[in-house]
Amino acid sequence: MRNLEEWFLVELTYTSNALEGNTLTRKETAAVVEKGLTVGGKTLVEHLEATNHAKALKDVLRLSRTPTSQVRGLDILQLHETVLHGIDDANAGHYRTIPVRISGSPVVLPNPVKVPDLMDAFIEWIVSGADLHPVELAAEAHYQLVTIHPFVDGNGRTARLLMNLILMQNGYPPAIIRTRDRLKYFGGLEKAQLGGAKDGYRKVIEAAVDRSLEIYLKAAAGEVAEQDTDQEPDLLRIGQLARETGESNATIRYWTKEGLLQVADSTDAGYQLYHPSMIERVAKIRELQGQRYTLSEIRGQINQE
Repeated sequence: MRNLEEWFLVELTYTSNALEGNTLTRKETAAVVEKGLTVGGKTLVEHLEATNHAKALKDVLRLSRTPTSQVRGLDILQLHETVLHGIDDANAGHYRTIPVRISGSPVVLPNPVKVPDLMDAFIEWIVSGADLHPVELAAEAHYQLVTIHPFVDGNGRTARLLMNLILMQNGYPPAIIRTRDRLKYFGGLEKAQLGGAKDGYRKVIEAAVDRSLEIYLKAAAGEVAEQDTDQEPDLLRIGQLARETGESNATIRYWTKEGLLQVADSTDAGYQLYHPSMIERVAKIRELQGQRYTLSEIRGQINQE
């Protein structure tokens, strides 16, 4: 159990942050979380995202000893404060007071004036013990929180922490949403937020719970559990990233020099390697350029995400 808890701490931190664009690999995340090491070529924010998420997970483990009926709004605010500690202290643990948009999504989020009341109703709904299966309750709580979008940043990480808190309070292991399921996960959320069915989103969550249960059940039976739920993504050379995005090598190289793209690693020969998430970053850069943002302004926006 102790070994599994340590493994889940790293795996949940790695996957939850990777879903949001953090380029630390699983091994690098483990080095940061377990040994307090720093990884060359990675930003301070990426290191803080790893250590903060691990601390928040320990808070979730402590809170999981209490029933779901005792979840408080303050618990969610404290989890969020831990997630953004040292990254955005002005907004950490506070509801947003400004309008926000989900990058690249047509979803319209609630007016900030409505957020406190929406959150009060949300907490009341959770503690009422809605007549739902625990997995459905956890998935729905996650969905409702990201749909209210009560914070300027860190909504996704906080929602996944809350989901896993509810699962653990009801005897389930935490659910790991694999990075390979990123498009299905975000696509399912967006479809539901635009008025469509939640089936796709729920399938992602249910499958994640099933995988975690399988790991625990095999361990309980004395079997070697297959814990590699999410293979490290293949890193891309500059030419591969250029082909995937339709850009030239020179453009990729220039944007890297300007701090718009991050290098994940390098080969022994010194060739730069990029995380696949940089494909979406390139699309984002082009989108902002189309809106006539300067490179400096684009860099500022990217650094705030």
